Amino acid sequence: MLSPWPLVLLLLLLLHPHRSDGDGRLQIQELTIDEIQSAFAEGTLTSRRLVEFYLDRISALNPVVRAVIEVNPDALAQADRADAERTGLPARRGRGLHGVPVLLKDNIGTGDRMNTTAGSLALVGSAVRRDSGVVERLRRGGAVLLGKASMSEWANFRSSDAPNGWCARSGQGKNPYLLTADPCGSSSGSSIAVAANMAAVSLGTETDGSIICPASANSVVGLKPTVGLTSRAGVIPISPRQDTIGPICRTVSDAVHVLDAIVGFDPRDSKATKKAEKFIPEGGYKQFLKVDGLKGKRLGILRHQFFGYDKGSISNKTFERHFETMRQMGAILMENLMIANASAISDSFVSGESTAMLAEFKLSINTYLSSELTLSPVRSLGDVIAFNYKHKHEEQMDDIDQMVFLAAESTNGIGLNEEAALNKMRRLSREGLKKLMNEEALDAIVTPESGVSSVLAIGGYPGISVPAGYDEKGVPFGICFGGLRGSEPRLIEIAYGFEQATKVRKPPVFESKGHLHI
Repeated sequence: MLSPWPLVLLLLLLLHPHRSDGDGRLQIQELTIDEIQSAFAEGTLTSRRLVEFYLDRISALNPVVRAVIEVNPDALAQADRADAERTGLPARRGRGLHGVPVLLKDNIGTGDRMNTTAGSLALVGSAVRRDSGVVERLRRGGAVLLGKASMSEWANFRSSDAPNGWCARSGQGKNPYLLTADPCGSSSGSSIAVAANMAAVSLGTETDGSIICPASANSVVGLKPTVGLTSRAGVIPISPRQDTIGPICRTVSDAVHVLDAIVGFDPRDSKATKKAEKFIPEGGYKQFLKVDGLKGKRLGILRHQFFGYDKGSISNKTFERHFETMRQMGAILMENLMIANASAISDSFVSGESTAMLAEFKLSINTYLSSELTLSPVRSLGDVIAFNYKHKHEEQMDDIDQMVFLAAESTNGIGLNEEAALNKMRRLSREGLKKLMNEEALDAIVTPESGVSSVLAIGGYPGISVPAGYDEKGVPFGICFGGLRGSEPRLIEIAYGFEQATKVRKPPVFESKGHLHI
């Protein structure tokens, strides 16, 4: 039962969403990073004031939407330090994420007083050796670590039956547009919080769909980078072959600011980051935020495989309007294209993805638990399984709720079956998306929501989800632009051009019926 005060504050914040700063003019809620930095420079906003605003939002909204597991006890101190640096070090004024609050998915390690648990009770009280690679970069840039976002526990890899957005530490995450709607996962809290203006920007992780899907479901921008473009060091792993860390934000511009802050070589993830380092453009990614970014782009519309056949649905009518807008903005639409073997790729058992990931998870999680933590109640996947059985009433689970863990525990490294699965995925990628894009000279493919996530996942390919519309109940859906490894510059141009031409996103607002929706 919620106490009356959070409910009252919830109503006040949501009925008056554009909370003003002390001068009565600045509207904080939907500020972009560029606007935040301008306000810092003008002296109309401080990092402390911004952090206090988000802490108030979290206090009011989190009992309802459960997007945040814990706030950083040092967030205000970090904000004060950023304000002092801004005054004393002119070179840091208006730069990147300096002084900007960032919410982190709870599998991204921080060597501070916060937990890193992947939403599980099994890792509460554990201590990581040091910051993850991406957090080191955020700290160097002067960002404020606001807290840890809730997530689908163990990145949706404990059980195929667990609901999206549920974890033992925070309960069920709720879609802020309609509380009964699927928030998707596993970066559910990162998406919910940004959508509901509980954080300026956030980081999520994706192995297969975990950024693109919750971004689509919560009407925010999710950017899944090429695998290796961002370091995975210090992040609780699923599959080193597919894991990637990326921004979840309200705008494409904000996502690009965050991407610029976290990309680059990391000796702790040397093999992947060295291979991807060649893709990082000189001057960063902000240069590709072009209003006319759609002009001349060849876009492959995968209509029959992903858009479905109900032409009368709200989403398909909306997408048809978007296609016309793209044409008007100068894009060249290649209609009715198909990815060879897309149906095989989308079935993780047929493609071999499940076979490979079960073995990869056991190997990588055992390494993480045994070597990355200075203190931990569990040191292996077997220990986690035993913990879950022992505390199953607290975890609200039964045997079926860790059947993926049990399947992973039964594996024994990368054997003949796993090698065959890896070879099959490489062939499916080579003969599928890669062949299509090369033959049609495409800059990107275009699909709805997150249906293409497995195609991108098995190839280590990037994708960007941008808000595209809302159904008859007000539930959001996104549009996804995907490409080959290193194609972020073109994807950013396309996504930004689309966003600026359509301006779809609306923040969720409170209604007296007792739910949040458009």
